[in-house]
Amino acid sequence: MTTFGSITAQLTEQAIELPSWAFGNSGTRFKVFSTPGTPRTIQEKIADAAQVHDYTGLAPKVALHIPWDKVDDYSALRDFAGERGLALGTVNSNTFQDDAYKFGSLTHTDAAVRQKAIDHHFECIEIMHATGSADLKIWLADGTNYPGQGDIRGRQDRLADSLGAIYTRLGENQRLVLEYKFFEPAFYHTDVPDWGTSYAQVAALGDRALVCLDTGHHAPGTNIEFIVAQLLRLGKLGSFDFNSRFYADDDLIVGAADPFQLFRILYEVIRGGGFGPDSTVAFMLDQCHNVEDKIPGQIRSVLNVQEMTARALLVDREALTAAQESGDVLGANGLLMDAFYTDVRPALAAWRESRGLAADPMAAYAASGYQQQIAADRVGGTQAGWGA
Repeated sequence: MTTFGSITAQLTEQAIELPSWAFGNSGTRFKVFSTPGTPRTIQEKIADAAQVHDYTGLAPKVALHIPWDKVDDYSALRDFAGERGLALGTVNSNTFQDDAYKFGSLTHTDAAVRQKAIDHHFECIEIMHATGSADLKIWLADGTNYPGQGDIRGRQDRLADSLGAIYTRLGENQRLVLEYKFFEPAFYHTDVPDWGTSYAQVAALGDRALVCLDTGHHAPGTNIEFIVAQLLRLGKLGSFDFNSRFYADDDLIVGAADPFQLFRILYEVIRGGGFGPDSTVAFMLDQCHNVEDKIPGQIRSVLNVQEMTARALLVDREALTAAQESGDVLGANGLLMDAFYTDVRPALAAWRESRGLAADPMAAYAASGYQQQIAADRVGGTQAGWGA
C-alpha cells in the first residue's frame, strides 16, 4: 500500500505556472467586473503572483500574454520577477483581438494578414529570448460560422504553412505548443477544434512542437483522461491549461466542477510519465476570476492540483495492475476509489509546515492584510482585464 510519506519527494517537484491574466478583471460575455486592488501593470500582476508562490511553494513561474503584457524592456521584467522569486514562463500569442483577424489569422486567405500573424509570433519568440521562456503557446480563434464560408481543407493547408514558418524561427531550446478548442468564437467549424487536429499539425512540424490540453476545451462527456493517455503515449503532450467547466469554456477554478475528473486526469499523467523530474509536460492554469478575489482564487487552484496529485500518487499501481490483469473489475475500480477518497489535506498541511510554509495557505494569505493593502494602494490608472 502506498503511503503519504512515500510520495513527499515527488510532491516537492511539483510546479504550476500561473497566467498573468488571471490577476486582471474578467466577467461574462456581457460585463467585465472591476474589483479593488486589481493590477494595472504586468509588474503588479507579477507581485500578486509572488503571493501565491510565497504561501504555497507551488507556483514559481508566470506566463505572459502578448500584447496584454507588453513592455519596453523584457530583460528588466525578467529581473523584476526574479527579485520576487519567480521566473517568466510561457509566452502566449494573441491573434484574436485585431480587426484584421476577423476572418482568420494564420489561416486567412490574404497572405498579408497571414504574414501579420506570423510576424506577431516572431515578436513573441524574441520576447522569449529576452525572458528565458521555453514555450510559445498558440491558441487560434480561426474558423467559420456558416457552411461554405471558407474552404476547410485550404485553411488547414494555410495553417500548416504558417505554423511551419513560426516553428523554424524557434531557438533550439524552445517549443511550440498548439492549443485546441472545439468551438467559440467560430460556431460552424473551428480550425483547431480537437486534439487530433492539433496533433496532426504539430507532428508535421517536428519534435519541439507539441499539443496543449486545456481541460475546459472539450464537448460534454469527453473522456479527457483518455486524450491525456494517448498524447503521452505519442510523446506529444506539451502542457496543460487547468480549469473547470460546467457548460463550456467556463475557466473556473480547477477541480471546482468535477474533482474526480481532475484526479483521473492526474492519475493518467503520472501513469504515463508526465509528472516528475524526467517529464517535460508543463502544468499551467488558465482561469478567470470574476466573482472571487484573484489571488485567493489562484491559491485555491494550485492547492486543488496538489491535492489531487497527492491522491493520484497514492494509487497502488502494482495492486491495480494485478487486478486489471486478473479481470477483477470491482477490485481495480476500488483501488482507484480508495485513493480518490483519501483525505490528504491534514498530511499536506503538516508537510507544508515542515517546509516552512503555512499549513493553511488560504487562511495565512487572508490574515496577511495584502488584499486590503493593494486595494488601498492601487488607486487610479487603468485596471488590467481582457485586452489589457
